[in-house]
Amino acid sequence: MREEQQMVAEFARSHELSMDPQARFLDVLSELGELTKELLKASNYGKRPPIATEEMKEELGDCLFSLLCLADSLNLDAKTALEGALGKYQKRFAEKREIGSGK
Repeated sequence: MREEQQMVAEFARSHELSMDPQARFLDVLSELGELTKELLKASNYGKRPPIATEEMKEELGDCLFSLLCLADSLNLDAKTALEGALGKYQKRFAEKREIGSGK
């Protein structure tokens, strides 16, 4: 994932798409909203299981792009963050047979 984060960061810089972390976070939320809209449409607003569409794939890609831009704007390594999350979830599952925090 470091390679992908670097590729996204270089693309953003070369196209003058720099934003501060707060604006990047809002962009992530906006992209998640667009993916949510596609999921709702595909499931007829929860009346049937959704079937993946090209629009969902495109919106998921936009979400990933925005998340990697956010990680870069915060000087965080997305791969290290993901590995930490997976380790945390593995530990919770081993201890409680679920990954939720229980908060």
